[in-house]
Amino acid sequence: MSEHCHVVTHPLVQHKLTIMREKDTSTAVFRQLLREISQLLAYEVTRDLPMTTTVIETPLTEMEAPRLAGRKLALVSILRAGNGLLDGMLDLIPSARVGFVGLYRDEETLEPVEYYFKVPQDLDRRVVIAVDPMLATGNSSAAAIERLKQAGAKDIRFLCLLAAPEGVERMRQAHPDVPVTTAAIDERLDENGYILPGLGDAGDRLYGTK
Repeated sequence: MSEHCHVVTHPLVQHKLTIMREKDTSTAVFRQLLREISQLLAYEVTRDLPMTTTVIETPLTEMEAPRLAGRKLALVSILRAGNGLLDGMLDLIPSARVGFVGLYRDEETLEPVEYYFKVPQDLDRRVVIAVDPMLATGNSSAAAIERLKQAGAKDIRFLCLLAAPEGVERMRQAHPDVPVTTAAIDERLDENGYILPGLGDAGDRLYGTK
């Protein structure tokens, strides 16, 4: 869509997303697919992490080999549905530090209300990846990113499963320095602020609540 927003078109990502969209897909299958797709998305969002080299010994000889530079990544889940993406990403990046931003959307104003915030130290020296399956209005995501900046984060990326054009534009205006990676940009939001065609409420489908 733009330099600010990268859509991952990999066939495996798109296939898994299609199954997740289907209304008859079970909670267990939805949860497993979200874990799998999050690893593929994590691969994309970490593609340009800073690297350095280190001298190691293989069973045969000494060599200079590539290694991630700087402090460990910080993965920040925007509760509660963000945890579904977080789990799969930790499979791929087990040494990452983890933070949480608790926000809920006021059903009348559609504005975010914060109820929890706990993040790793030294965010200013870490690459921070904020995760939330749905970028709908963008209000909660923009608020979460603002809180991370207040906590010192400077190099932030945002990862989501689905986005609406309205949410992408809201993030671009609020945080033009924060690139967005997603599996799809859908058509629009409905009158209740849900993504169409979407996949319903990601948290409800992930945890079997309603």
